[in-house]
Amino acid sequence: MIFTETRGNDGTRDARVSFAAALLSPISSFGGIYSPAQLSPIPADFLARHLNSTYQELALALLQHLDIDIEESVLRQALALYSRFDDANDPAPLVKIDEKLFVSELYHGPTRAFKDMALQPFGLILSDLAQRNNQQYLVLTATSGDTGPAALETFRDRANIRVACLYPDGGTSDVQRLQMVTETADNLKVIGIRGNFDDAQSALKSLLASPTFKRRLRELDISLSAANSVNFGRIIFQMLYQFHSYLSLLRQQEIELGDEVVLHIPSGNFGNALGAYYAQRLGLPLAKIVIVSNANNVLTEWIEHGRYDLSKRELIATTSPAMDILKSSNVERVLFDLFGAARTRELMQQLDDNGCYQLEADEHDRIKAVFAADFCSDEESMQFIKQAFERGYLLDPHTSTCFKTCRSAAFADQVNIIYSTAEWTKFAPVIDAAINGNRGQSDRAALASIAARANIAVPSVIAELFDKPVVHPGVVEKQDIEAEILKFLET
Repeated sequence: MIFTETRGNDGTRDARVSFAAALLSPISSFGGIYSPAQLSPIPADFLARHLNSTYQELALALLQHLDIDIEESVLRQALALYSRFDDANDPAPLVKIDEKLFVSELYHGPTRAFKDMALQPFGLILSDLAQRNNQQYLVLTATSGDTGPAALETFRDRANIRVACLYPDGGTSDVQRLQMVTETADNLKVIGIRGNFDDAQSALKSLLASPTFKRRLRELDISLSAANSVNFGRIIFQMLYQFHSYLSLLRQQEIELGDEVVLHIPSGNFGNALGAYYAQRLGLPLAKIVIVSNANNVLTEWIEHGRYDLSKRELIATTSPAMDILKSSNVERVLFDLFGAARTRELMQQLDDNGCYQLEADEHDRIKAVFAADFCSDEESMQFIKQAFERGYLLDPHTSTCFKTCRSAAFADQVNIIYSTAEWTKFAPVIDAAINGNRGQSDRAALASIAARANIAVPSVIAELFDKPVVHPGVVEKQDIEAEILKFLET
């Protein structure tokens, strides 16, 4: 599998690289990222052959089809980490909600959020590559709440790896913050920043491209990578679970082989949506990929009107904070795949210079052929949480946004799969307000309230957080992030 640069080549690096090279160094020329040069469709009999495969068997077969330059023994070790999930053979169970509606639960890993699906194997592979190359790596990650805990979990005590994790102070749930700031491993550094996720993500991209920062890292003999979905090492594992959920529908005799289904994805940075897009490109029968936003509905405008416009927008804090993102990094890879490097560079330059770009009519038609979109208000989301609970299903405020689109007239007669991104425990105050009417509760009180109402236990991995000491209390201004990271590396 060969990767190339989304904005073309500036003459300072190789224009085409391997998967391992793109994983180790994810930022490409002109501030772009790496994307597959081409994707070969799966064989016609692939789905039939893997009807009864475990998740690990299916994932290995797909990765081997993609022909990435990672040894099979390492891939097997990485995929074996799914044994840490609630069900090793079915880490992303598909749950039937009603006649044509299913939920793929992606949150059954160690940090109770979908980021574990990609980051558990990613961490082992990156550490293995670093050791084989006899290199020390600093892995940067910016989080809106769930990438941070999952990245810290996968890289904890990994050889040749140190991690600096940026999160927006006040922009995550208490549980998410505690998952990060109570981490004790010496190779992990957690930094709160005064700002929002877009600020954290911009800081990460600036550091990845900063000549002075990289020069100092070279002096320390440290190489630089990232754990956000700008790194295709994340995306490749997000291309797999759509196949698993489709095969689950076949096993449950809900569809026949070749039937098309509709995917509904709560979206922020567009990584899950991109994984679905690539799954479709590989040959998975998808009728439409529905992108669901909250009040920060820039993606809805992009898909419906072909305009990506940040010029008059301010980030809105919502009850689904992991979706509180305006600049979705992985949209760039869709632009590249459909329109090529020159056009992608032009559009991204317009976004940087003017805060917006407008697709041509034919370009917009190609986007609409794949994607549909809508957005869900906080009030609607709360109602969907309440309605689902009354029918016996407990869901988080990101997953709930998709209940709006899957019940729309456009998709009511089709088989719909919602991709559920987080367990209820990650956003307990919102859910408690929706089902019990309790507003302003702390996470700890809300967890107890929901557990009592639903007659379930709070998972120990969550309950224990409140009694752990805070190891990383620091919150800094954006301009102080680089100095804070260097202090961590130099001590």
